[in-house]
Amino acid sequence: MSEKKMSSSRKHHLKSLMLSIAKDLLEEEEREREEERGRYMAESCPSVSMPRSMQELQELCKEIHRKIDGIDEERYDLEMKVKKSNKEIDDLKIKVQDVMGKFKKPVLRKVRMSADAMLKALLGSKHTVNLDLRANLKQVKKEVKEEEPELRDVGDWRKNIEDKSGMDGRKKMFEGEA
Repeated sequence: MSEKKMSSSRKHHLKSLMLSIAKDLLEEEEREREEERGRYMAESCPSVSMPRSMQELQELCKEIHRKIDGIDEERYDLEMKVKKSNKEIDDLKIKVQDVMGKFKKPVLRKVRMSADAMLKALLGSKHTVNLDLRANLKQVKKEVKEEEPELRDVGDWRKNIEDKSGMDGRKKMFEGEA
C-alpha cells in the first residue's frame, strides 16, 4: 500500500475544480469564436450603403456578382477536394478489406499415422485402448450363384465369332435354335 487513497471529499473537490476550469475554457472558446465570426463578417460583408443613383446601383450589383462568382469558385474547389478525399478514403477502405481478407493457407503435410497414434495425440496419454478396426468388421461369406451353363461355357470369343461368320455360321445359328 505505497499509494495512499484519496478521501471522497478530496476527490469531489478536485472533480469540481476540474469542471469549473473546463467550463471557463469552453466559455472563452465560445467568446473567441464569436469575435472571429464578427471579424470575418466585417471583412467579407461590409455594410451596404444604399446607392443614390442608377449608376451606383449597377456598380454595386456588378461587385456583388463578382464576389458571388469568387465564392462559388471556392465552394466548387472545396467540393471537389472533399469528393476526391472521400474517393481516396473509400479506395483505402477497400484495400484494407482486401488485405485483411487475404491470407496464405499453410501447406499441410501428409502424415502417416495409425488410428491408435492419432487418438493418443488427440486425447493424450489417457487413451490406452487398442483399436483393431478389422476385428469390428462383419464377416461376409460369398455365395456362388450358378449361372446358366451356356453363358459360362462360352469360351474364347474369337472362336465364337469365327464360327458365326459367313453363311455357315448363320446356318449353324438357325440349326442350333431349332
